[in-house]
Amino acid sequence: MTLFQYDFMRFGLKDLVDVLIVGFIIYQVMKLVKGTRSAQIVVGMSLIAGVAFVSYWFQLEGLTWLFSTLAPFALIVLVIVFQPELRGVLAQMGQNRFFRRFVRIQQRKTLDEISRAAARLSELNYGALIVIERNTGLRNFAESGKEMNAELSSELLVTLFTPYTPLHDGAVIVAGDFIVAAAASLPLTTNLRYRKLFGMRHKAAIGVSDVSDAVVVVVSEETSKISIAYQGVLDTDIKKSEFKEKLAAYLQK
Repeated sequence: MTLFQYDFMRFGLKDLVDVLIVGFIIYQVMKLVKGTRSAQIVVGMSLIAGVAFVSYWFQLEGLTWLFSTLAPFALIVLVIVFQPELRGVLAQMGQNRFFRRFVRIQQRKTLDEISRAAARLSELNYGALIVIERNTGLRNFAESGKEMNAELSSELLVTLFTPYTPLHDGAVIVAGDFIVAAAASLPLTTNLRYRKLFGMRHKAAIGVSDVSDAVVVVVSEETSKISIAYQGVLDTDIKKSEFKEKLAAYLQK
């Protein structure tokens, strides 16, 4: 079906769908890198693309040869440079409700490892702050800490929150089965209800749950009690025997 035609050029329904898909992909990429260090890389790549276009347009043989030689390696470079972002996109796609109709996401490992870690941290009187990413991306918070990209395990979580270790102060951010960052900074809640009742960890847990759909696990260093923050509300003093069940319920919301 031809939507309109000018001289020898035709623009049909297939072309419209093609343009819309490309536009959507570009829009999602821009959303992905907005506010991150990757945005600077995108700007640099855009400048290189502009130079390549000019070289082809004006038939600058030296630059044309250079870009033609390097072009086959561009895809590999892009995958390496944007590897964390690509993993984040795939994780978010897998968490999308549309895809959940066809693919059942197994969260058993995440649930088991965090539950074991919370119980052990409580026994040791170690304070902890674990943010579990869901649909809302947490890249801006992850970039405030130390990049990890390590496979999630209860042993690693306990090690990270051991007092006086370099990364014990701050939040650990978990995405899927990976610890993406440690020692991350989180916003404190402005809710007056929690202003005087809890310490910095709990206020930070409520704060990040105010601005995202993350589920946040807090272990108090003073009382060893375990709490869960979700959507700006703190569920406090959860019994160890009930924690895993409660965490599973929050993750399924």
